[in-house]
Amino acid sequence: MRKLSRYLSTVIFSSITLVLLLLLGLDLIAALIDETDKLDDRYTFLNALQFVLLSVPGNVFDFLPFAALVGCLAGLGALANNSELVVIRSAGVSTARVVWMVMRPALVLMLIGMAVSEYIAPRTESIAQSQRAIALRDAGSVVSEDGLWHREANQFMHFNVVQPNGVLYGVTIFQFNQQRQLQTALYAERAIYQSGQWLLEDLVETRFTAGQLSKVTDRSRSWQTKLSPELLNILVLDPIDLSIEGLYQYAGYLDGQGLNSGSYRLAFWKKVLQPLSTVSLVLIAISFIFGPLREVTMGYRIFIGVLIGIIFRTAQDMLAPASLVYGFQPIYASLVPILVCSVVGCWFLRKAN
Repeated sequence: MRKLSRYLSTVIFSSITLVLLLLLGLDLIAALIDETDKLDDRYTFLNALQFVLLSVPGNVFDFLPFAALVGCLAGLGALANNSELVVIRSAGVSTARVVWMVMRPALVLMLIGMAVSEYIAPRTESIAQSQRAIALRDAGSVVSEDGLWHREANQFMHFNVVQPNGVLYGVTIFQFNQQRQLQTALYAERAIYQSGQWLLEDLVETRFTAGQLSKVTDRSRSWQTKLSPELLNILVLDPIDLSIEGLYQYAGYLDGQGLNSGSYRLAFWKKVLQPLSTVSLVLIAISFIFGPLREVTMGYRIFIGVLIGIIFRTAQDMLAPASLVYGFQPIYASLVPILVCSVVGCWFLRKAN
């Protein structure tokens, strides 16, 4: 039994890994082609390639459920075509036992993906975004197109470049009063974080008072804000690129500022429930091999796997904005497709027995 379990685990692990590498490769090529539109004397092909490669770890966790579905269909399908599954069942191995043997390598890969998503991907994505922003930065522009906007109380801020080491370039701060009237507009060439506070350098401040306009320049000035380098590293990334801890931390920060944290709560629950997504899709794959896809060709199995994966992803992507618009809990946007897949998989497995 141990040899059989090891054999099945090796086949499934290899199939899922192969599909995952194929998906990552296709995504890398597409992303590199997309970056070619931005190439110029400052942002070269090597810069674009570096940006795309540093973004790869962030896609591993996102592609894993889809890769697990197609990989299980391909791996188990190959065993079914060679009548190996028939031999395994004839040897007295129960369906539940086969399910666990197949599920185990998928869960191992998911745990590896979660580790990459938590500890590697946010760091590499932050470096990628920072280096890309520096390469694309226009020194003559105060507010760049690729910069980052943020609001804190009555302050609206824009950063041209956010580096992960606590250095900002091109800092613009607009201060409004309670009547939403502009009081000051400040621009600093750079801001550095040291000794627990921000220091603005080479700044120009324009003040609007009593219908008059005055300008003040300064070499350096301290800047009081609740933003820390850690929060800025979170802010510069899309919610889906953040770690679970980072999502929870920043959602709490937004709630404290009275801002909408819905998109970050949604990404948080999607990542937390990602292992369940993988389990439900693997369950679907196993049930199809024992049920309606038992005697079809490999190409047809892969086609069905891709179709189910697209439907699953589309359902989650449609429920995600719906939760923000209609105000129901973000957890349901991720949980409903998982429950549907689990019910369908269990139903097919029960029919196969």
